[in-house]
Amino acid sequence: MAPKFFIDPDIRKASTLPSYFYRHTEVFEALKEKVFYRSWQWAGDTLDLKEKGSVSPFTLLPGFLEEPLLMSRDGQGTVRCLSNVCTHRGNLVVERPGKYRKLVCGYHGRRFSLDGRFEFMPEFGETMDFPRPCDDLHTFPVRQWGPFVFAGLSPAFDFQSVIDCMDERIGFLPLTEFKRDAKRDKDYTIQAHWALYCDNYLEGFHIPFVHEDLNEVLDYGNYETVLYDHCNLQIGYAEGTDEVFDLPKGHIDYGKKVAAYYYWVFPNMMFNFYPWGLSVNLVQPQSISQTKVSFLNYVYDATKLDKGAGTGLDKVEMEDEAVVEGVHKGIRSRYYQAGRFSPTREKGVHHFHSLLARFLDKAEEK
Repeated sequence: MAPKFFIDPDIRKASTLPSYFYRHTEVFEALKEKVFYRSWQWAGDTLDLKEKGSVSPFTLLPGFLEEPLLMSRDGQGTVRCLSNVCTHRGNLVVERPGKYRKLVCGYHGRRFSLDGRFEFMPEFGETMDFPRPCDDLHTFPVRQWGPFVFAGLSPAFDFQSVIDCMDERIGFLPLTEFKRDAKRDKDYTIQAHWALYCDNYLEGFHIPFVHEDLNEVLDYGNYETVLYDHCNLQIGYAEGTDEVFDLPKGHIDYGKKVAAYYYWVFPNMMFNFYPWGLSVNLVQPQSISQTKVSFLNYVYDATKLDKGAGTGLDKVEMEDEAVVEGVHKGIRSRYYQAGRFSPTREKGVHHFHSLLARFLDKAEEK
């Protein structure tokens, strides 16, 4: 049984999660059920689901949850997230993306509508009490934010609350006009626990020590963290660069020189908005000592690419990876147990650790 964790709500008194949180396989396995199955995850965008009948299969968190899912746009134009596992014998229903009139399992011909409802099964005429609701494909909650789609297996909170928080500052941007630039996408493999990567992302404390170039364009003294229930925001104000957002009158930050909005969504998604567009970072656990991070890029104003805080992202990533991997090695020491938080600089990390402790403690809630 995984141990319980406690983070003092008063950051001035609190200690970080203990080192064994990152080392014990029982805790790592508990995170699957108690955190990732209870949260929301990136399911892609609607760029591949423009037409009715479009279907796109995918695996949620390969190497970790390994949950086969599919996104579909049904005949009414509604985007849905369904299980991609046939309710007869467990075969995958859809193997490749495309346009479909029906979803038909290639094993024994069981047929479903695009909204997941069971329709037909050969040789089942004599089967009693059939079909039942469990013969439909399982439907998962979905939320859309512009062209971006999120799904939850059994989420403990409504993702709309997260969208509302991000819209408070990002709502003026026409997200539907953002264009995916797959040539800029990149995957990174990091030899460290996934939560250590999030720990590092959630504070600007390390910027002057680790990111020399980034530090030259951000005003470290005014770097700000804003906390919400299941997400938080770091605001990078410009210093040494003219690449800032053109904020409309009435905006909460109107008149300020904002170079970047860094949103983190519990437990493992980051949305980094720059004047040029959006870099989505998806943190995907592979093992207790290995993490895959995917950078997905959506460009709004290509003339602002490679300028200001949104430039040199690969270099910043390499610098982050070096320190995160160093921490992963360090916490294996028997002489390190836990640290303390900087009340002025590590509010985001304290928030993350508090959420992890709370979710792990509420394991049996539905």
